[in-house]
Amino acid sequence: MESLCQILEHETRRLVIDQTQLKDSYAIKLQWARDASKGTSEPDTSRPSLFTAVQEQLGLRLESARLGVKVFVIDEVQRPGEN
Repeated sequence: MESLCQILEHETRRLVIDQTQLKDSYAIKLQWARDASKGTSEPDTSRPSLFTAVQEQLGLRLESARLGVKVFVIDEVQRPGEN
């Protein structure tokens, strides 16, 4: 699922968090229409959108949600002093 999340993050340009609790390895074949804004000239209408493909072909659902994300903030950086 980790690899699938990485692919979905790249395609959606959004953070994808695995909440399936599936730990095994899976061979996944997913076919969807590439987004026309990603450089393809014509949208492929013969295939479903990524969100539809994930649901229909994998039985999974992509949901938009607001979740707490841990963030590490650096307020200041200083060069080390001489010894």
